[in-house]
Amino acid sequence: MASPLREPPALSVVVPVYNEEESLPILHPELVAALERGGEEFEILYVDDGSTDGSARILRALAGSDPRVRRVALRRNFGQTAALAAGFDHARGETVVTMDADLQNDPADIPALLARIRGGYDIASGWRRRRRDRLLTRRLPSALANRILRRMTGVPIHDSGCTLKAYRATLLRRLPLYAELHRFLPALGAFAGARVTEVEVGHRPRRFGRSKYGITRTFRVILDLMTVKMLVQFAARPLHWFGVFAFPVLLLSFAFFLLALLRGGEELAFGTVVYPAISVLLFLTSMDLLLLGLLAELAVRAGHRPGSALVEGLQAQVG
Repeated sequence: MASPLREPPALSVVVPVYNEEESLPILHPELVAALERGGEEFEILYVDDGSTDGSARILRALAGSDPRVRRVALRRNFGQTAALAAGFDHARGETVVTMDADLQNDPADIPALLARIRGGYDIASGWRRRRRDRLLTRRLPSALANRILRRMTGVPIHDSGCTLKAYRATLLRRLPLYAELHRFLPALGAFAGARVTEVEVGHRPRRFGRSKYGITRTFRVILDLMTVKMLVQFAARPLHWFGVFAFPVLLLSFAFFLLALLRGGEELAFGTVVYPAISVLLFLTSMDLLLLGLLAELAVRAGHRPGSALVEGLQAQVG
């Protein structure tokens, strides 16, 4: 049996688990062997995300036989982001590594990620350059989402969906984590001044069961991209965010107003009635958007500018 941990360990590994009873007996020895080769004290946090098979029993046995293993149990299946957030809340290490429990991530790649963290980076993100997944349902949707993310955020991450990543713990405590935002942590961190790098990692074919995530997740991810865009560029200046939508509507309102003027000399007709009505409607819509932006600005100021505070706090911790 391993010796008791000192407080705190240098490294925490967070592994979300959902119905992986066949994978866990293979994963755990591989993971322990890879971490022991590193020479640092570590802990492994398996987060049981409401498993309905025998995963809970296996995790209890692992935690009972090795003091370096901790089991965090969620009451039901909340999803990968919630499971990772629970693991981050309980992690005690100075560096936190995340990985999947389905054996597709290779624990042997963890030292390469940790080497980048020791080299001064704050986030080391895995890049599954040669993915062993289905083309139409996994690889193509992922490639599309990653391309959109790179264009929207300017952060050159090729594989935001790879769970195998390493973080400085001080960074994780200040980054928002909800919905599907766990895959966008490198982009959020980079915006706040974190040093982000990418490491090519292996990707193994699935050995048991099937993926817990279908193609429908792609649509949720694209919606979350809009959230990331807002957080990255407009968190501390919401009026600019609303202005992005209000300005085109206002221009369109003026265009219909000019059309109404051009039809002003005609007798009562479709254009002389509808164009002014559309112009007024679009003008009021643009004003509503701007007023919402002003209200958001007041809310940010009243709340001591949480978006700006997030950025300043991250830069103070990471820089």
